[in-house]
Amino acid sequence: MYDLTGFQRDLLYVLAGLDSPHGLAVKDELETYYGGEINHGRLYPNLDTLVEKGLVQKGKRDERTNTYELTRRGRMEIEDRRAWEEQYLEFSID
Repeated sequence: MYDLTGFQRDLLYVLAGLDSPHGLAVKDELETYYGGEINHGRLYPNLDTLVEKGLVQKGKRDERTNTYELTRRGRMEIEDRRAWEEQYLEFSID
């Protein structure tokens, strides 16, 4: 996960918390978190990068709608990242 941008890590975390979301659901979650608009030109290329890295699987809901979900590797990367973060934080997030 060291080679991902902060935005890409946020995408992984959102995908981990949603059940096979489509792109607009991910966009809505991030816009709420960031407090501003996320344009398609930022969202979809970053999702595609995560797919290319094997962290996310892309599926089809219908002709126009793609779904995204973490792969096993994507989940492991999040678990490893959280373990790494916890060694430097004096509090835990439960």
